[in-house]
Amino acid sequence: MLNSFDYGWLNWGSLVLGSIAWIIPIFNIMRHKKIGNSNSLMILFSMGACAIALWFQISYNNYLVEINDLSAIMDTIGTLNWVTAVLLVVTITLNIISIASNRNVLSN
Repeated sequence: MLNSFDYGWLNWGSLVLGSIAWIIPIFNIMRHKKIGNSNSLMILFSMGACAIALWFQISYNNYLVEINDLSAIMDTIGTLNWVTAVLLVVTITLNIISIASNRNVLSN
């Protein structure tokens, strides 16, 4: 009987959403020469994807706590801490660059 959720998909979902969080502002930066493009909605999507990716990781760690898999937590928490910091810093930085590049186009 297949009634349990496969929690491993939370890791893949986190990876996909983290990638989306970076791709959206990169796309906005690359198309910054088009006048009149408002990127506020895209920034919201990017930060939302980042937030959901982080929530997926927290949910996965909660699952590991629930099943008492302390060795898995101890093996992954250091890397998870580093990777989440990189995800946040890069997402915020790319969105700031996107805002700055589009602000220069709109002011001209």
